Amino acid sequence: MSMRTDRYDPMNLFELVPRLSLEIDDVLAKLDRLLDDDVLFQRVKADLARRYPNSLRLGRHSTPVEVILRMLVVRRLYDWSYEQTEHFVSDRIVLRQFCRLSPAPAPDDSTLIRWAALIGPETLEQLNEHVVILARQLRVTRGRKLRTDSTVVETNIAYPRDNRLLSDGVRVVSRLIGRAKEFVAEQVGAVGEVFRNRTRSAKRLARQITEEDRQRGQEGEAVRRATYQRLLQVAEASLKQAERVQAALAEAPVQAAQRVRERGASAC
Repeated sequence: MSMRTDRYDPMNLFELVPRLSLEIDDVLAKLDRLLDDDVLFQRVKADLARRYPNSLRLGRHSTPVEVILRMLVVRRLYDWSYEQTEHFVSDRIVLRQFCRLSPAPAPDDSTLIRWAALIGPETLEQLNEHVVILARQLRVTRGRKLRTDSTVVETNIAYPRDNRLLSDGVRVVSRLIGRAKEFVAEQVGAVGEVFRNRTRSAKRLARQITEEDRQRGQEGEAVRRATYQRLLQVAEASLKQAERVQAALAEAPVQAAQRVRERGASAC
């Protein structure tokens, strides 16, 4: 476990290289003033301290909260990946000065990802609101409009193949038909066939097509086509079911109301 620290000892890196003309650009300078606010700092510190209950007073010194906050801001500002943020902050003395990194090594990208995950959505919302207030007070912006941008996070998804889409369609139609059964069962004939649930058949065929994709050559193609044809027949049969039930539902309200009245009269 590492002990949570606030800041490195102050150091002006520009003073170490007096022959170079190094200046923070206007955007970074304004952000630098905003990030000096203690309210922002304490909210982020509270979230980071949740990782270990005693990290505020025990353990070796970790990367300071201030460095973490400023590196995450730099990443968002320039739309960099975590790996790029580590590289550029380590490489550029202006960014090192902005992030208050001093001569210490920059935390690696996996560490930044872990810390970023600890900052909760409530804290981010409060930070956004507080930044707008500070920006207006410092005349960075008038604050009449706020434009936000969401970050798209890559995740694993099921590739939308035809066989899976057909299987999902049969499943949804069968579920809706099952819900309508109690209302229209008396209006349609051959009740067992009309309300047959073909979900298992469609799922089995879709899985079979996926397995058959591994077979190569003309023989494998012929097998896949035959299985696809059976899946299409299942989907078409489900669609015809839905059409019959839909037609019966158009008549169901009148007849259902009549049955309710009849039941009420017999109860009297």
